[in-house]
Amino acid sequence: MDPASFTPSPLAEVECQADQGRWTLVFTRELRHPPQKVWDALTEPERLAAWAPYTADRNLTGTGAFTLTMIDDESPQDMAAEVLRAEPQTLLEYTWGTAQLRWTLEASSTGTRLTLRHSLEDREWVPRVAAGWHLCLDVAERLLDGQPIPPIRGAAAGKYGWLELNDSYAETLGIPSTGWPEGMPKDDS
Repeated sequence: MDPASFTPSPLAEVECQADQGRWTLVFTRELRHPPQKVWDALTEPERLAAWAPYTADRNLTGTGAFTLTMIDDESPQDMAAEVLRAEPQTLLEYTWGTAQLRWTLEASSTGTRLTLRHSLEDREWVPRVAAGWHLCLDVAERLLDGQPIPPIRGAAAGKYGWLELNDSYAETLGIPSTGWPEGMPKDDS
């Protein structure tokens, strides 16, 4: 996909909440698809691999351990994870390293109101994570539309508006933008 032909969608609704020494990004987006279709994209490994920065070694519709494989750079990394709650078409909650993700799906007049609560240790990462999820969900939306595009992850995200999204989310959240993560390679090609 040519980065010049890609335009990120408008900013999502976001907030940052302090939570017992951690920070939670609350990221809400309207998707044009019914909850069942969105649920499948969140839980089926082959669909996850088509839009997320990771995939899973099993379907996430049931609680218990699984291996989450980060695929956002040249070296995939396996991580132990656990589905804590799985309530079809309404709630999916799981661990991801030291983070915890909670996806809530609500039927809306236009499809699904999807809310992600992503718990983090470091506040400065909240806008960065929002920018990353923004691009991932742009890809997911196109997948759900039946017009898939390749995943946008890792260093390549810089060519698709990640830095501008990061700066915009930082401003919206009132968190200073720290730019590209230190130590993360940039795709300058």
